[in-house]
Amino acid sequence: MDNPGYNPLSAEERFVIERKGTEAPFSGEYDDFYEEGIFTCRRCDAELYRSSDKFDAHCGWPAFDQEISGAVNRIPDPDGSRTEVECANCGGHLGHVFLGEGFTDSNARHCVNSLSMRFVPSD
Repeated sequence: MDNPGYNPLSAEERFVIERKGTEAPFSGEYDDFYEEGIFTCRRCDAELYRSSDKFDAHCGWPAFDQEISGAVNRIPDPDGSRTEVECANCGGHLGHVFLGEGFTDSNARHCVNSLSMRFVPSD
C-alpha cells in the first residue's frame, strides 16, 4: 500500500525502493540515457543527481560520481562490504556507492536503480 504524501508506486518500484531490491542489470530506462536535467526520487520527488554527474561505468545501472549536496544518506549494508545510498528525504532505496574505482576524479560511483528515479529535463 502506498504511503500518503508519496507518489504511487508499481509493485516493481516498491520492491526496489521499499524492500531494497535491485532491478536486473542493463534493464533500466536510465542506464544508457544522457539528456540534460535532474534525476529525482520516484517516491517523493526530491532532487538526487544532476545529469552532468552521470557517466557510463558499463555496470548495467545508471552511474553518478556525486549526488546533489545533502540528497542521499550513505548506510553500511548488512553484508558488510557495500554502502547503500537512500533518499535523504524519504529513505527510499536508490542503490549503492562504491569508492576507489578510479572512474572519475571524485573516485566514487553511485550505482542507482532506474526504478528509484524519475528524470526531469532541463528547461
